[in-house]
Amino acid sequence: MTPTPESRTDDEVLAATDVAVLLRYGLTQDAFRTALFGDGAIAAAITLDRLGVAPRSLAFLAEVVRAGGLAYAAALPEPLPDPEAAGVLRAWLTDAAGTASASEAETWAARWLDAVAEIIAMRRSVRR
Repeated sequence: MTPTPESRTDDEVLAATDVAVLLRYGLTQDAFRTALFGDGAIAAAITLDRLGVAPRSLAFLAEVVRAGGLAYAAALPEPLPDPEAAGVLRAWLTDAAGTASASEAETWAARWLDAVAEIIAMRRSVRR
Protein backbone atom coordinates (compact mmCIF):
# COMPACT_ATOMS: atom_id res chain seq x y z
CA MET A 1 0.00 0.00 0.00
CA THR A 2 1.33 3.41 -0.98
CA PRO A 3 1.34 5.95 1.82
CA THR A 4 -0.81 9.01 1.31
CA PRO A 5 1.36 12.04 0.58
CA GLU A 6 1.20 14.90 3.02
CA SER A 7 -1.21 17.51 1.88
CA ARG A 8 0.12 21.00 1.34
CA THR A 9 -1.72 24.27 1.18
CA ASP A 10 -1.91 26.28 -2.02
CA ASP A 11 0.41 28.82 -0.38
CA GLU A 12 3.04 26.14 0.23
CA VAL A 13 2.80 24.79 -3.30
CA LEU A 14 2.97 28.23 -4.92
CA ALA A 15 5.77 29.42 -2.62
CA ALA A 16 7.92 26.64 -4.07
CA THR A 17 7.54 28.12 -7.58
CA ASP A 18 10.78 29.27 -9.21
CA VAL A 19 9.87 32.92 -9.70
CA ALA A 20 13.22 33.74 -11.32
CA VAL A 21 12.61 31.23 -14.11
CA LEU A 22 9.09 32.54 -14.71
CA LEU A 23 10.42 36.10 -14.86
CA ARG A 24 13.20 35.16 -17.23
CA TYR A 25 10.87 33.50 -19.70
CA GLY A 26 7.67 35.43 -19.02
CA LEU A 27 9.21 38.80 -19.76
CA THR A 28 10.62 37.69 -23.11
CA GLN A 29 8.20 35.06 -24.44
CA ASP A 30 4.47 35.53 -24.87
CA ALA A 31 3.82 31.83 -24.22
CA PHE A 32 5.03 32.18 -20.61
CA ARG A 33 3.44 35.54 -19.81
CA THR A 34 0.20 34.05 -18.45
CA ALA A 35 2.18 31.85 -16.05
CA LEU A 36 4.27 34.85 -14.97
CA PHE A 37 1.23 36.99 -14.20
CA GLY A 38 -0.70 34.06 -12.73
CA ASP A 39 1.25 31.58 -10.62
CA GLY A 40 4.43 33.67 -10.76
CA ALA A 41 2.84 36.81 -9.37
CA ILE A 42 1.02 34.86 -6.67
CA ALA A 43 4.18 32.96 -5.72
CA ALA A 44 6.16 36.20 -5.51
CA ALA A 45 3.40 37.82 -3.44
CA ILE A 46 3.34 34.90 -1.00
CA THR A 47 7.12 34.95 -0.64
CA LEU A 48 7.41 38.71 -0.23
CA ASP A 49 4.33 38.94 2.01
CA ARG A 50 5.89 36.38 4.33
CA LEU A 51 8.94 38.64 4.48
CA GLY A 52 6.78 41.63 5.41
CA VAL A 53 7.16 43.62 2.19
CA ALA A 54 4.72 46.51 1.93
CA PRO A 55 2.80 46.78 -1.35
CA ARG A 56 3.83 50.42 -1.68
CA SER A 57 7.50 49.37 -1.73
CA LEU A 58 6.87 47.19 -4.77
CA ALA A 59 4.78 49.88 -6.45
CA PHE A 60 7.64 52.32 -5.93
CA LEU A 61 10.11 49.80 -7.35
CA ALA A 62 7.85 49.38 -10.38
CA GLU A 63 8.23 53.13 -10.98
CA VAL A 64 12.00 52.78 -10.66
CA VAL A 65 11.93 50.06 -13.32
CA ARG A 66 9.84 52.30 -15.58
CA ALA A 67 12.25 55.21 -15.10
CA GLY A 68 15.62 53.48 -15.01
CA GLY A 69 15.13 49.98 -16.33
CA LEU A 70 15.29 46.49 -14.90
CA ALA A 71 19.08 46.30 -14.60
CA TYR A 72 19.15 49.64 -12.77
CA ALA A 73 16.51 48.45 -10.28
CA ALA A 74 18.34 45.14 -9.78
CA ALA A 75 21.57 46.99 -9.01
CA LEU A 76 20.06 49.17 -6.29
CA PRO A 77 21.81 48.58 -2.95
CA GLU A 78 18.44 48.41 -1.18
CA PRO A 79 15.58 47.75 -3.61
CA LEU A 80 13.40 47.06 -0.55
CA PRO A 81 13.77 48.26 3.06
CA ASP A 82 14.25 44.77 4.55
CA PRO A 83 17.64 43.18 3.71
CA GLU A 84 16.28 39.62 3.42
CA ALA A 85 13.40 40.63 1.15
CA ALA A 86 15.76 42.87 -0.84
CA GLY A 87 18.07 39.91 -1.43
CA VAL A 88 15.24 37.72 -2.68
CA LEU A 89 13.88 40.38 -5.01
CA ARG A 90 17.34 41.43 -6.20
CA ALA A 91 18.08 37.84 -7.22
CA TRP A 92 14.85 37.68 -9.24
CA LEU A 93 15.46 41.04 -10.91
CA THR A 94 19.12 40.35 -11.66
CA ASP A 95 18.24 37.05 -13.29
CA ALA A 96 15.49 38.68 -15.33
CA ALA A 97 17.66 41.67 -16.33
CA GLY A 98 20.15 39.31 -17.92
CA THR A 99 17.63 38.23 -20.53
CA ALA A 100 15.01 40.98 -20.60
CA SER A 101 16.81 43.96 -22.06
CA ALA A 102 14.12 45.16 -24.49
CA SER A 103 12.00 48.10 -23.36
CA GLU A 104 8.85 46.00 -23.80
CA ALA A 105 10.22 43.43 -21.32
CA GLU A 106 10.95 46.19 -18.83
CA THR A 107 7.39 47.47 -19.21
CA TRP A 108 6.13 43.94 -18.46
CA ALA A 109 8.44 43.76 -15.43
CA ALA A 110 7.03 47.00 -14.02
CA ARG A 111 3.48 45.77 -14.59
CA TRP A 112 4.36 42.47 -12.91
CA LEU A 113 5.72 44.29 -9.83
CA ASP A 114 2.48 46.28 -9.67
CA ALA A 115 0.50 43.03 -9.90
CA VAL A 116 2.52 41.47 -7.07
CA ALA A 117 1.92 44.58 -4.95
CA GLU A 118 -1.84 44.35 -5.59
CA ILE A 119 -1.91 40.67 -4.64
CA ILE A 120 -0.08 41.37 -1.38
CA ALA A 121 -2.54 44.18 -0.61
CA MET A 122 -5.51 41.89 -1.31
CA ARG A 123 -4.09 39.10 0.83
CA ARG A 124 -3.62 41.50 3.73
CA SER A 125 -7.11 42.98 3.41
CA VAL A 126 -8.65 39.51 3.56
CA ARG A 127 -6.65 38.54 6.66
CA ARG A 128 -7.92 41.50 8.68
